[in-house]
Amino acid sequence: MSYFVEVLKKYAVFSGRARRKEYWMYTLFVVIIYAVLLGIGIAIKTPAIAIVFYVAILLPSLAVGVRRLHDTGRSGWWLLFGIVPLAGPITLLVFTCSDSQPGANQYGPNPKEIDGVPAHA
Repeated sequence: MSYFVEVLKKYAVFSGRARRKEYWMYTLFVVIIYAVLLGIGIAIKTPAIAIVFYVAILLPSLAVGVRRLHDTGRSGWWLLFGIVPLAGPITLLVFTCSDSQPGANQYGPNPKEIDGVPAHA
């Protein structure tokens, strides 16, 4: 849950880098919360609850996606490639599953490293 909260704290921060774990844990919590809200919305015949949640987390989701692409050494503009049918989402899935670019890159220091020493957690 801390990864979800950390991403929300960086609500509209598009600079820097996001580790794979941060991105995928955030995505997992978003999917779980969305599914629960959608289920509740269907049960009470008001699916707008899930839509309001989706709109509320749209900006932080874009921001963490851009930071994840930065971590792999790619520009955040690659996120727009997701609108290309079939090839776009598959390409973005591969990019977001890729390991971090070692060392610092043009988007900042590697979040896996602490003072140049690789983290083991």
